[in-house]
Amino acid sequence: MKLRHLVTAVVLSVTAFSVSAQTAPFKLDPLPYAANALEPVIDEATMKLHHGKHHQAYVDGLNKALEGNSSLQQATLETLVAKAGTHPAAIRNNAGGHWNHTFFWKSMAATDKVGKISPELSSAINSSFGSLDDFKAQFKQAGLSRFGSGWVWLVVDGQGKLVISSTPNQDNPLMDVADVKGTPILGNDVWEHAYYLKYNNRRADYLEGWWQVVDWKVISDRYAAARK
Repeated sequence: MKLRHLVTAVVLSVTAFSVSAQTAPFKLDPLPYAANALEPVIDEATMKLHHGKHHQAYVDGLNKALEGNSSLQQATLETLVAKAGTHPAAIRNNAGGHWNHTFFWKSMAATDKVGKISPELSSAINSSFGSLDDFKAQFKQAGLSRFGSGWVWLVVDGQGKLVISSTPNQDNPLMDVADVKGTPILGNDVWEHAYYLKYNNRRADYLEGWWQVVDWKVISDRYAAARK
């Protein structure tokens, strides 16, 4: 019980670092870069559709699902996500969609602005997966193995170890319903809306090219926060 409470405290502290502690009515923040900043890896049309339509729909859906529930309207996004299994599907799915996408946008930067991986995270990846290339290969395989729509994650688990996990739909490792629970420090959206305009059905190409826009400085900072 004490370990579970400790893990929850760590998760909430890291999510506060990664995603603003909003309460209802939730709103869609602007992208942290121009819509064309991630080209050629992610095209401008996909970014505008993904952020302005899909992410906006999760925000709108969450606000609608919370209508008339004053108690849940006062809950932060992190709290709604953490207790997803106790809420109706509309809250679980839309809260997850809002959290996941906000986290996703902040995980990336233009190819000439991505930061470097920290020695501490590099060492942990080598220890857990063999090498950075081995980690990328395993992460890619987890993304390819996710049937249908979902996400693939790099997670700091309750023992402080790095693990790769995958979740369906808009679930994430913070949720009480997750098979692998922990603090996500990196996540990639493998829903077709994230890549189909440019890559069509070639999810493997999308997963491979995506590393060019991963901001390793942000991921390293998240890892350091999770370790604390």
